[in-house]
Amino acid sequence: MKDDFIFGLRPVIEAIEAGKTIDKIFVQNALQGPIYAELKAILAKNKIRPNYVPVEKLNRFTRKNHQGVVAFISDVPFHKVEDIVPQLFEEGKTPFLLILDRLTDVRNFGAICRTAECVGVDAVIIPEKGAAPINSDAIKTSAGGIYNIKICKANNLAHTVDFLQQSGITVFAASEKAQKLIYDVNFTEPCAIVMGNEETGISKEVLHHSDEKIKLPIEGKTQSLNVSVACGAILYEAVRQKMLK
Repeated sequence: MKDDFIFGLRPVIEAIEAGKTIDKIFVQNALQGPIYAELKAILAKNKIRPNYVPVEKLNRFTRKNHQGVVAFISDVPFHKVEDIVPQLFEEGKTPFLLILDRLTDVRNFGAICRTAECVGVDAVIIPEKGAAPINSDAIKTSAGGIYNIKICKANNLAHTVDFLQQSGITVFAASEKAQKLIYDVNFTEPCAIVMGNEETGISKEVLHHSDEKIKLPIEGKTQSLNVSVACGAILYEAVRQKMLK
């Protein structure tokens, strides 16, 4: 973890000014002072949204003098889906996107990115808040696949779903409560597949905004799959359809 985060007001400011990619930044509630005011302005300028937390959470990251600020850095650059989608259409590609709604397990995230890169997913979209950190464990689990796929951060996933739909992209939400199986929908047109949180699944708002709900057939007594396994099965059904087109 030492390589993944930095702490202290001035070190974090310098990291941002040096162009480091900030994955997440945690700021102590009610933090004040001139140096924090400088950091706050830099965060706003670079459109980095801090997570305001109690000091106890920061103390769990480090016992050293963090000055109320801990930032997780990433070697992976982040993109904007609003830039990626038009570029895909301009290049004559059929957009194939993956949305991960608040996945928190780093290894699940890494494994999914590995599969997504292998099957040719154009971009993986994650929320700014509530997602697993993109750290060394995620990169290792992805076997380096994270470096070869575009990662987009979204402020509001439901709004992102709306944007994708307005761009002509069908959004499929994977849900155990769906009526349609993954084999009954068309993945050959521009599409995005949504996978949900390991415990609670896809948020109600994102589920409501999606075009169709889909599921995998479950024949055994265990009524759910690990999210990375389920995601792999769905992505490869999409690949199968694209190959037969």
